[in-house]
Amino acid sequence: MEIPVVRNVLEANDRMAARLRDEFKRCGVLTLNLISSPGSGKTSLLERTLRDLGTEFRMAVIEGDPQTDNDARRVAATGAVAVQINTDGGCHLDSNMILAALENLELEQLDILFIENVGNLVCPVEFDCGEDAKIALLSVTEGDDKPEKYPQLFRLAKALILNKTDLLPYVDFDVESAARGACTLNPDLAIFQISCRDGHGLENWYAWLREAVRLKKADA
Repeated sequence: MEIPVVRNVLEANDRMAARLRDEFKRCGVLTLNLISSPGSGKTSLLERTLRDLGTEFRMAVIEGDPQTDNDARRVAATGAVAVQINTDGGCHLDSNMILAALENLELEQLDILFIENVGNLVCPVEFDCGEDAKIALLSVTEGDDKPEKYPQLFRLAKALILNKTDLLPYVDFDVESAARGACTLNPDLAIFQISCRDGHGLENWYAWLREAVRLKKADA
């Protein structure tokens, strides 16, 4: 009895996600769904990106957390528009939540919409939010076997950000092993090694964003 319920939930979510995707396309808004474990650095990445590219692109963030608006306040401090979604213990965002959040945004005034999903490597992957791409974040303070343990995210993501590389001298993390595992699942995966603390590698991420925005605008 449970299987049809799960299937119906996912099918309804996918229908709404398709509507969202059409709206994002109409407005020419590049929409990126950031997915990672808690503490991998999604908010820190957004803070750096919003500040460094704030004069180049019009950006906003939808923040997903079980409780608090801590991350949304950090994002808003950069000058970007932030909309908080509290899931009250839920482990992911879904397309209906994104639709509700859009009531607080003017899509026609945006170039990039970031969705910072709830910290989790499983549930957020299953629920399409109408995004153009899922972006996987993996910090070097985690295990380098994450792609093997949680393959679906790395299989579906268009980019993998290896964060906190400034800590590599102090942790037991094999960058080549992590990258190899991810690319085995997804040969087309773009991989960026970055440090939000010292800025290393961020320019490559920004170049990827610029090209993704260009392609999105061309397809609008």
